[in-house]
Amino acid sequence: MIHQLQHSFTANAARAAFYMHDTFYTYSQLAQRAYAIAAWLQQQNPQRKPVGIIAADEFDTYAGLCGILMSGAPYVPILPDYPKDRSQSIIEQAGIEIVLSPIPAEGLVNTLPQTTRVVETGSIPVFAGDFVLPEISDTDRAYILFTSGSTGKPKGVPLTHGNLSSFMDSFFALGYDITHSDRFLQMFDLTFDLSVMSYLAPLLKGACVYPVPAEGMKYMSIYTLLEDQEITFSLMVPSMLSYLRPYFEDINLPQLRHSLFCGEALYADIAAEWQQCVPNVLIQNVYGPTEATIFCLTYDCVGTIKQYNGMVCIGKPMKNVGTLVVNDENKPVGEGDKGELCLSGGQVTPGYINNPEKNAEAFFIHNNERYYRTGDIVYADADGDYMYCGRADYQVKVKGGFRVELNEVEAHARNYTQLSGVAAVAPVNTMGIAQIYLYLEGFSGDATEVHGYLKTQMPDYMLPEQIISIEVFPLNNNGKVDRKALTNMLSQAANS
Repeated sequence: MIHQLQHSFTANAARAAFYMHDTFYTYSQLAQRAYAIAAWLQQQNPQRKPVGIIAADEFDTYAGLCGILMSGAPYVPILPDYPKDRSQSIIEQAGIEIVLSPIPAEGLVNTLPQTTRVVETGSIPVFAGDFVLPEISDTDRAYILFTSGSTGKPKGVPLTHGNLSSFMDSFFALGYDITHSDRFLQMFDLTFDLSVMSYLAPLLKGACVYPVPAEGMKYMSIYTLLEDQEITFSLMVPSMLSYLRPYFEDINLPQLRHSLFCGEALYADIAAEWQQCVPNVLIQNVYGPTEATIFCLTYDCVGTIKQYNGMVCIGKPMKNVGTLVVNDENKPVGEGDKGELCLSGGQVTPGYINNPEKNAEAFFIHNNERYYRTGDIVYADADGDYMYCGRADYQVKVKGGFRVELNEVEAHARNYTQLSGVAAVAPVNTMGIAQIYLYLEGFSGDATEVHGYLKTQMPDYMLPEQIISIEVFPLNNNGKVDRKALTNMLSQAANS
């Protein structure tokens, strides 16, 4: 894949690779910076140890990502505002000795271990010769992303060059016909795996990447980029649609060709509204965990949208992905029955870094194939499309031993209120029993009426303890609803 990237640098030298801070940067400029960083790393990091990079909102950040990949080392993105403990945990787990910083390093030194060498990318000299790519095998790591761990310690997910090549092969096989004329939206933090598709896929095809500025309101920046810069290809989290909804009547996006959604459940009602807003666009719901390289199932939202509890179908696996649905005993379920979705194939990570217990829990062998447990509950319909039913951990045990799917509670509330911003959380009390609380975003009606409606639709054990109106949902760095923050609000209210 890095050979394809180098070819694209040469073939598209005069074309725009990035648009950032009102400035276009060419492939020639990108190549010059990437080769300088790669050549420097080959000298300074001959063992190809993981290289940290401060994921700042700068062109040199992306040049650094390309440079690290081309040096043969894996990159590890670190947000500049990470708490000290998280940054140090990531650096120690990954074995990072060098951290590249596209911004002044002065303020970073105190948040990183003293043994870490922080190097400003601007200090790396221009490389004068012809850069020669190193030999890289499919098993070599391309990048390592750290996701939240249940113990509070972040989990390191390494993805190899083979994983990445497998994804790109699957992705381009979907028939998008991407050319140098395309303009890609990049709305994700570089610590989130959807960012990899959003910047790397266009670079492989000579297209231009439009990162969303870190400053300001993200959804307004997205709206502005979509319209003013005539974006042709966008991948967004569904939560962004809720923020764009008030502008649906005004949005005019004749250049947009592909609109993909991933990262959380896409709801059919707002997807149908978006269909009306952009009638000439192919809207797709795509699905996949970090452990299976970006995304691995796709569903085209054409005509009547398939749904379960209001959540759009996640479709069929991409070409290099295998699927299996299992029950609690790890055995394949019957046709059409619900179970946990498990994934196999070239996109699946080799396993978590230094975490044998988690690896034993998350991966298993079936018929000589290695599978990853996603923790997501699905069933296959008669067409072989997978219907997403929610997270296994969104199924909670309430008083009386009953099991409740929080997505079902949300679906009924959404149906009555016609709100897209609906979230049920279920903190566990000291007796080990979950109690359901329902948040409604921007709700100005009577909560008792909502409760009354829910009582006509669900048994009493599924009813929320409390219905809470909230002006705006808290979002995490990638634009997803921050359910942990909503749960924390409950404990803060109880302690106040």
